[in-house]
Amino acid sequence: MNGVPLLDVLGTFVFAVSGALVAVRARLDLFGTLVLGFATGLGGGLVRDVLLGDVPPVGLTEWPLLAAAVVAGATTFWWHPAFSRWEPLILLLDAAGLALFCVNGALKASDAGLDVVPAALLGMITGIGGGIIRDVLANRVPVVLEGGWYAVPALTGALWAATAHGLDLSAPFVVAPGIAVCFGWRVLALRRGWSPRPARHPGG
Repeated sequence: MNGVPLLDVLGTFVFAVSGALVAVRARLDLFGTLVLGFATGLGGGLVRDVLLGDVPPVGLTEWPLLAAAVVAGATTFWWHPAFSRWEPLILLLDAAGLALFCVNGALKASDAGLDVVPAALLGMITGIGGGIIRDVLANRVPVVLEGGWYAVPALTGALWAATAHGLDLSAPFVVAPGIAVCFGWRVLALRRGWSPRPARHPGG
C-alpha cells in the first residue's frame, strides 16, 4: 500500500466514519457526507504536513488514505443505521485513532527538526485537527472545546513521543507509552464521564 501503515488507514477510516455520521445527522447529501468524512479523516494530517512544508501532503498523494476516507463516507451514508448502532465501538476506535495519530504526528514533526514542544503541538493537531474542521463545517462548537478530555490526552501522548524521541529511546519506548496514555485517558473519560470543569458564569 505504497508504504502507508495499515493502522494509519484504519485510523483514517474510523475518523471519517465519525465525520460522516455528523453529516448524516445534519441531513446532508452524499457529497456533503463525503466532504465531512474526508475532512475528519485527513484534515489533521493535511494541516500538519502543510505546516511542516511537506507538500503535497501525504493525505493527497497516498491512495489508501484517500480510499479509506471515501469508502467510510459512502458506506456511512448508505448504511448509517448500522453505524449508529456501532457508535460505542466507533468511539473506542476513534480513541485508538487519536492516540495513533498524535504520536505519529509528533514523530514526523520531530524528524523534521522541531523541538519537543512544537513537535508535541503538531502531534496534537494531527489527532484533533480533522474533528475541528468537521465541526466548523457542520456549524457547531468543536467537540474538543466542549470537554470530555480529548485534546489534552492527545497533547500528553504527543509530548511523551516527542520527548522520548529526543532522548533517542528505542522505538517501543517512544511509541507504546504515548499511545497507551492517550488511549487510556480518552477511554476512561468516555466510560466515566470525565470532563474538565467549564468556566463559571459571573455570579454563578
